[in-house]
Amino acid sequence: MRVLLLGSTGYLGGHTAERLRALAGVRLFVGGRSPSADVPFDLAAGPGELADALHAAAPSVVINCAGLVAGSPVRLVDANARGPAALCEALREAAPDARLVHLGSAAEYGPGAPGQPVTEDAATSPLGLYGATKLAGTLAVTGSGLDAVVLRVFNPVGPGAPAAGLPGRLAAELRAGGDGCAVKVGDLSAYRDFVDARDVARAVVLAATATGALPPVLNIGSGTATAVRDMAHGLLRASGRRCRLEESGAGSERSAAVSWQCADVSAARSALGWRPDHSLDDSLRDLWQSSAVAVR
Repeated sequence: MRVLLLGSTGYLGGHTAERLRALAGVRLFVGGRSPSADVPFDLAAGPGELADALHAAAPSVVINCAGLVAGSPVRLVDANARGPAALCEALREAAPDARLVHLGSAAEYGPGAPGQPVTEDAATSPLGLYGATKLAGTLAVTGSGLDAVVLRVFNPVGPGAPAAGLPGRLAAELRAGGDGCAVKVGDLSAYRDFVDARDVARAVVLAATATGALPPVLNIGSGTATAVRDMAHGLLRASGRRCRLEESGAGSERSAAVSWQCADVSAARSALGWRPDHSLDDSLRDLWQSSAVAVR
């Protein structure tokens, strides 16, 4: 199986690459703008240029883990909406039989109803440009006519979590502050569905290697809503630091507007035989351990 992976330098892409490299029968090609990429591939290019790259790689599967969680409106649209659309157009021309596995986001749903895990057929009502651009990318994929599946990832956590998200930022600040530190955070009262990045990577590989057609969209989460405050204090316990979390900092607008989110993951269990292996405690412990490597 020839697999072209886009976004391998990102958080979820890195875990996916690691899992693919350990899989027998897979020949992995990393696509990207880096000189070290196996296949020069820039999603900001036109469909014709992408089609040329696809002709050269001849993949049986393309996995798109590329995207942006923050940035200017133009960059978010380019990365999350235009890029997937251009990729689909190029695939239709150069590799129409290849499977496409694309990473979407829970932000596409918008606010959830407390106590009601969201299913894939729920209405989408994203708040903010990030969620809107991710939804546009999903629509480009699901409407492409390709053998494609979008994995809507909820809140990834675990080793290597970047500082762009609260778990990674909190780990970095606890590591830098040492015992007795006070870490300012925003309001932690929201509930989120935290899923280990390694479980996300396993879902990606299962979707890439599954035989037969898959549903157009599958939720990838833990299936449990956890108070963000409980996650933060769990990370504090994992660190062993005697620190205080002060909820006096500036919180995110999205957290204030989306107070509760949780995935119904029964469709992924049925279609892929997937369920999360890692508990949140596992994820937080391994995140803390990996943060020591990050500061060396």
